[in-house]
Amino acid sequence: MTPGRRSSTFTRLLRHGFTDATAAERLLDTPELAHVRDDPFLLEALGATADPDLALHGLVRLLEAQPAPNSHRELLDTLIAAKPLRDRLLGVLGASTALADHLARHPTDWQALVTYEPQDLHPGVTEFERGLDGATDPVALRVAYRRCLLSIAARDVCGTTDVAETAAELADLATATLRAALAMAGAAAPEDAAACRLSVIGMGKCGGHELNYVSDVDVIFVAEATEGTDETKALRAATALASHLMRICSETTVEGSIWPVDANLRPEGRNGPLVRTLSSHVAYYQRWAKTWEFQALLKARPVAGDENLGREYLAALHPLVWQAADRDNFVADVQKMRRRVVDNIPAAEVDRELKLGPGGLRDVEFAVQLLQLVHGRTDPTLRSGTTLDALKALAAGGYVGREDAARLDEAYRFLRAMEHRIQLFRLRRTHLVPTAEEDLRRLGRSLGLRANPVTELNREWKRHAGVVRRLHEKLFYRPLLDAVAQLAPGEARLRPEAARERLVALGYADPAAALRHLEALASGVTRKAAIQRTLLPVLLGWFADSADPDAGLLNFRKVSDALGKTPWYLRLLRDEGAAAENLARVLSAGRLAPDLLMRAPEAVALLGDGDGAARGLTPRSRSALEQEILAAVGRAENGEQGVTAARGVRRRELFRTAAADIVASYGTEATPVQADQGALVDLVGGAVSDLTAATLAGTLRAVVRAGWGDLLPTRFAIIGMGRFGGHELGYGSDADVLFVHEPQEGVDEQEATAAANKVVAEMRRLLQLPSADPPLLIDADLRPEGKSGPLVRTLKSYAAYYRRWSLVWESQALLRAEPFAGDADLGRRFVELIDPLRYPARGLTEDSVREIRRLKARMESERLPRGADPRLHTKLGPGGLSDVEWTVQLLQLRHAHEIPGLRTTRTRAALAAAREAGLLGEEETATLDEAWVLATRVRNAVMLVRGRAGDTFPTQPRELAAVGRYLGYGEGHVGDMLDAYGRTTRKARTVMEELFYDDEA
Repeated sequence: MTPGRRSSTFTRLLRHGFTDATAAERLLDTPELAHVRDDPFLLEALGATADPDLALHGLVRLLEAQPAPNSHRELLDTLIAAKPLRDRLLGVLGASTALADHLARHPTDWQALVTYEPQDLHPGVTEFERGLDGATDPVALRVAYRRCLLSIAARDVCGTTDVAETAAELADLATATLRAALAMAGAAAPEDAAACRLSVIGMGKCGGHELNYVSDVDVIFVAEATEGTDETKALRAATALASHLMRICSETTVEGSIWPVDANLRPEGRNGPLVRTLSSHVAYYQRWAKTWEFQALLKARPVAGDENLGREYLAALHPLVWQAADRDNFVADVQKMRRRVVDNIPAAEVDRELKLGPGGLRDVEFAVQLLQLVHGRTDPTLRSGTTLDALKALAAGGYVGREDAARLDEAYRFLRAMEHRIQLFRLRRTHLVPTAEEDLRRLGRSLGLRANPVTELNREWKRHAGVVRRLHEKLFYRPLLDAVAQLAPGEARLRPEAARERLVALGYADPAAALRHLEALASGVTRKAAIQRTLLPVLLGWFADSADPDAGLLNFRKVSDALGKTPWYLRLLRDEGAAAENLARVLSAGRLAPDLLMRAPEAVALLGDGDGAARGLTPRSRSALEQEILAAVGRAENGEQGVTAARGVRRRELFRTAAADIVASYGTEATPVQADQGALVDLVGGAVSDLTAATLAGTLRAVVRAGWGDLLPTRFAIIGMGRFGGHELGYGSDADVLFVHEPQEGVDEQEATAAANKVVAEMRRLLQLPSADPPLLIDADLRPEGKSGPLVRTLKSYAAYYRRWSLVWESQALLRAEPFAGDADLGRRFVELIDPLRYPARGLTEDSVREIRRLKARMESERLPRGADPRLHTKLGPGGLSDVEWTVQLLQLRHAHEIPGLRTTRTRAALAAAREAGLLGEEETATLDEAWVLATRVRNAVMLVRGRAGDTFPTQPRELAAVGRYLGYGEGHVGDMLDAYGRTTRKARTVMEELFYDDEA
């Protein structure tokens, strides 16, 4: 081969996934492959396999093993010409060294992969029996079994069958094999076969029609005497037949074994007789069987031998299966059994155990089986022995949420596919994920993960295992507080009855973590532990009334760890019931309030101040806030310390407001949910706006003191705009402002302007410095000329601009302008300057009205985020905040000059004034007000739940449920919430279109 051609071939091999291109080149140069070595179809097919190097090596071995002189040529020609054969054969060779060995020993068996008959796509027991027909001895049966297995594997690796279909085919092949083995045993001992009726009952994965490539085949044998034979002789004959059947399948020869036949699920296990009569089986299960034995019978089905006897066995025992859940301690027994399985896994293998470990296949199976046994008593649709079929039935019946079922189904299929491909490689019974890089690479590629197989495989495996673990624990686990208290004998414990009542209701997503938290909180003999053991049953009930009880318990532990040794905290929990309930509500309602609290846990005291939480959670007035902040600034050594103090007050007061909002929204046992949602919106908007004003005032004072010693060369004022000016800020809102200044007498305007710009720059910097306190972002984009205009203007500059250049949108924006900080006289004169613009004496011209309508339409079409559902967008969606506010503001621009009540920066107050003036009817006002309040509540809820601002409903189910809980919708009523939001906003949109586009309004 020339160097150029060698380099080209080497590169192509690497591109097709070969890891040892040098060895691959040598194999391609063998005489058997010489004439097809450059065939693009061959290289492409090899590159599509799980392990191209392994596939090529197996192909060369197969070609070399061909018996006739030119038969390798026939194989190659067929391989090149027939894509189905190419994909099947190379796919198997690249995934299984064991099947490659079989083909090397039986080189003509490749022909079993040539045809594509209907039964070849999805064969059943009958087709497999035909495939095993003619095998008259155990060795021939093993060879025929491997030939059938070769076809199953070929369909599997090519994607012709999915993982469930492959498992079903393996179970059908096992059924056919058991029948063939029983026939051999009967032929070897015809007198035994004549003395008894023997039925083989498939159990486990064989019975459930979901077998692995390599697995023990679990069975139970039941026999009856034939006419004229006494029972003892019949059982002896049946035992001989059963034992012979087991040897045929289990013994190892040069062809290997088929699989072990395991009869240990029989009554009394390995200590009991191998074969029993039907009446003996029934008597055992009625009197002696343990819970796990009924669980095992879920998958029982006749697979071989006497069909009538098999049917009689099921008819007699299945009713007992569905009575098992009535047994004492039934659920606890099933749970203990699962824990025992996990405990017996060697520590070094737990993280690699695909079947038995936490988050493994057995977690899905146990959860499904427990739910089947509990609910299947009254619902026959749940009585399937196949895990995925049963899971589907549980979802259809409402016993498992459809989303949970879909996620479990997806995870189970992925984990079973991993298990199949691991076992297929060497046809060994294993459930451990390999550790070698080459094994993980082959495994990842076999599952379709090609970009970075090892990394992608580990990521997907851990993701699916995490899903299984969480959902298994949610569906299967019943936490018991008493089990984790770990107190010394004789010490006071939580009453078991109360613990059970509270904990059964929770349904943790991560109960293992929850149990650790409970143990940390309740263990020991300290005063802290004693108080918390008393409170926890009640707290757990309150956590359960939220959308995220796990977060509530975790946050409670964090607060207790921070404050547990503080005497007032313990007294607060013990003596003030409202404070404890309020704390539970706040800690489980979302991220924002707990995040604010964790930064300064002493704020817990706000939940139980004086006569109770009502006074402690009442937002403080703006004057009180300013007084506290300005005093802290006065004590600070520099501007940065002063602003840090102001931000600390802001963090605490944000928590106070959020806590008041949550408690009022959830209600308490003593105080029902507050019915007036508008009052809550006003409470939050007013409190956050007052707090922002006080924070800006304190920051301004700190910056001026630090830079100019209170002798700023210009008078300076901060004008609130937008929601800030309207006293309608939410938890995640920026502060929209304008900055206006006026040089002190005798000061040059340029010097004054430079000083004013320095003030603004320093305020923005200090309010956004990274710290434990949330930043306050200042947005001045509503200033004249927008982002391109100067950040600060003199009062004269504003006057000149508004006189010559002002646009109608600026007049609309100024409707919400209100001075909030700085020189009060300058702020008052700014308002006097803008009043004629926002309350024009002659209302609006037709051109101005058209311009506002055009701007509204443009905003709707251009500013809605890509991919967002307009119907659920609280700001820009139909019937949302923008629709209501623009309708109100158009009325203000048209009529506020004549109607003083419309001269307000607040949306709801303007709506009420318009109604009083007869501009709106009662129903129209109520419709717009309800929509505006609801949209505002949703925005506040999103921030409380997620800890970051958002204009639309969250998509994550738990977050969406938490928003619903905040809005008053209980568990399972998220759809009702979305429907109600849609109805409310559709009505508001209709009113908006009638008013906003009415030239007579």
